[in-house]
Amino acid sequence: MRIAHVAPLHESVPPRLYGGTERIVSYLTEGLVELGHDVTLFASGDTSTSARLVPCRERALRLDPRPLKSETAAHLSMLAEVRERAREFDIIHFHLSHFLHFPFFEHMPERTVTTPHGRLDYVDLAPAYERFPRFPMISISRSQRTGLANANWLATIHHGLPTGIYEPAFEANQPEPYLVFLGRMSRDKRPDRAIEIALRSGLKLKLAAKIGDDDRAYFHEVVEPLIDGNRIDYVGEIMEDDKAEFLGKAAGLVFPIDWPEPFGLAVIEAMACGTPVIVWNCGAMPEIVDQGVTGFIVDSIEDAVASMPDLLRLDRRKVRTVFEKRFSAGRMARDYVAAYARLIGSPTEARAS
Repeated sequence: MRIAHVAPLHESVPPRLYGGTERIVSYLTEGLVELGHDVTLFASGDTSTSARLVPCRERALRLDPRPLKSETAAHLSMLAEVRERAREFDIIHFHLSHFLHFPFFEHMPERTVTTPHGRLDYVDLAPAYERFPRFPMISISRSQRTGLANANWLATIHHGLPTGIYEPAFEANQPEPYLVFLGRMSRDKRPDRAIEIALRSGLKLKLAAKIGDDDRAYFHEVVEPLIDGNRIDYVGEIMEDDKAEFLGKAAGLVFPIDWPEPFGLAVIEAMACGTPVIVWNCGAMPEIVDQGVTGFIVDSIEDAVASMPDLLRLDRRKVRTVFEKRFSAGRMARDYVAAYARLIGSPTEARAS
């Protein structure tokens, strides 16, 4: 198949630092190329890919030091480029947020598919989608669909990671086990909960998180006073190359979210390292975590603390085995190919369970 992928321009593909959407776009495009498909990637110019790259901006927006950037203008320019070249592709797969591309491709929705990577319960999204009901959609979890229940859902496809980039690194005789938190330093992700769980469990906690402009006040007011550099340590926003060791040597990942998480990439990154997880019963977590096997799904700090002894005893080899079975990039790529084939073969029957 001739497949175009249209990535956000906020980060390179893959991202240098934090950036879940762009990371998944990278793994998916590489997987499709490996399967023998003709893949074109519309992304920022600092992208690294084995697909055919169409650079739509010199560099990704977030790490561009120049002032007065316009993400709207950058994405509109990219969409104009994609539309001009639309006849070159069997499928155009969009990974942009909030349906910015719909008006550009209203004449050919059946040759597009959209994977929204964020939450879908914003008050304006459902009315916007009702204006463009013919666009096929692929959710990243069943939970994600609840915010847009009447969309033209083609499939649900969970994320996947290359099996070779994250490998178990746990050392059984470490002097003191520690927990980790990985993600954004935001109210939604609740690092303050992670800190309380660690303190009440008697374990150290290492926090690795991006602090966005919108999250700085929360970090300085709520989280920073709890960081002592000893029991609670903030290590900053880690590079992708450091993530495997950071996760792999941890006793467990704490993922105490307070929002309808559409997937939770950090959870399967930990599982790839054989590291079990404690997650909140929110969003997609019941779909991702096998209770008592890869970790524990909890409803309170008390439940999390009570689960900690059992978490530390989980078989890390089994955690890794479950990851390989359920969350490999190869499985993800094959699932997307099957969805594309259904769409091309019967474009008017895109709705699926």
